[in-house]
Amino acid sequence: MDWKHHVTQSQLKSGMPEFGPGDQVRIWCKILEQDRVRLSPFEGIVIRRRGSGVSESVTVRRITHGEGVERVFPLHTPTVDRIEVLRRGKVRRARLYYLRKQVGKTRIAAVGTESSPAPSSGETQTPSS
Repeated sequence: MDWKHHVTQSQLKSGMPEFGPGDQVRIWCKILEQDRVRLSPFEGIVIRRRGSGVSESVTVRRITHGEGVERVFPLHTPTVDRIEVLRRGKVRRARLYYLRKQVGKTRIAAVGTESSPAPSSGETQTPSS
């Protein structure tokens, strides 16, 4: 094992959830303010995931006050505290740059969502009175 591989393996974060393009995620970033550190969430749709190892990064897009905001996060940096997958997307592409042109509800329809599995016959719910 060469030394570069050994150094990069020691820098990788463990416990990262599986997610990909089309998924809606919430990324918690550490922000340093004078003498304290606070966590700030950035929630949006993953439009790109690139790289591997320590240099792996993800691009997340969200709409804020009518403006599209994209942010690139290196995944294995100390400033990223944790990542939560809110909703899985069902897409057929690895790069979702076409979402930049989509507006409103058509953006959500363009990404689509995976359907939840149907309950089995023994798990039917009865309305409570």
